[in-house]
Amino acid sequence: MSYEQMQNNRAYIAGKVASAPVFSHEILGEEFFDITVAVPRLSGQEDEIPVTVSDRLMKPAAPEIGDYIGISGQVRSYNKVVDGKSKLILRVFARETDAGDPENPNIVELEGFVCKPPVYRTTPFKREICDLLLAVNRAYGKSDYIPAIAWGRNARYAGEFSVGDRVSAVGRIQSRVYQKVLPDGSSEQRVAYEVSVSQIEKLPPLFPSQG
Repeated sequence: MSYEQMQNNRAYIAGKVASAPVFSHEILGEEFFDITVAVPRLSGQEDEIPVTVSDRLMKPAAPEIGDYIGISGQVRSYNKVVDGKSKLILRVFARETDAGDPENPNIVELEGFVCKPPVYRTTPFKREICDLLLAVNRAYGKSDYIPAIAWGRNARYAGEFSVGDRVSAVGRIQSRVYQKVLPDGSSEQRVAYEVSVSQIEKLPPLFPSQG
């Protein structure tokens, strides 16, 4: 992957390992494992962030539950069939590990394209929110589709974006618990992940119109 491609999707999280490594998949002899890292918020709550990490980053020893760890990498997405429907799943793909920086434990920097019309709304308490879906290019012609949410003046600004606009966003990856109503009328608790935006900017097109 080129330096430019790395620059459009950067993530860093730091926190305590909350789950032991579970085998995910293998590519060309390199094995990948899934772990969960509990990343603290300023409020004292924690976001349990799913991470995919290579066995080559877990030597000489795999991380254990309770270990404090820092993960540098990218936010990745993939589709998973849940209840017969395709669901977008987010993970942090680890490229490096370190001892963890407690001062800046959750930073995401993205550059991508708006791929669905933004949804701007206000809550009953008049809080402004805008939901976005950004397509972030990856190597080999692939893209990651990353849900993002903006607040306040950023929400008003993002609500004016159009599909195809190129934007940069800085924020943090967070978990959100919600209740899913099942076909039998019952409900169950589920977790969704998104990037909570603190800074967002519309960028010039990559290929300006000649007309």
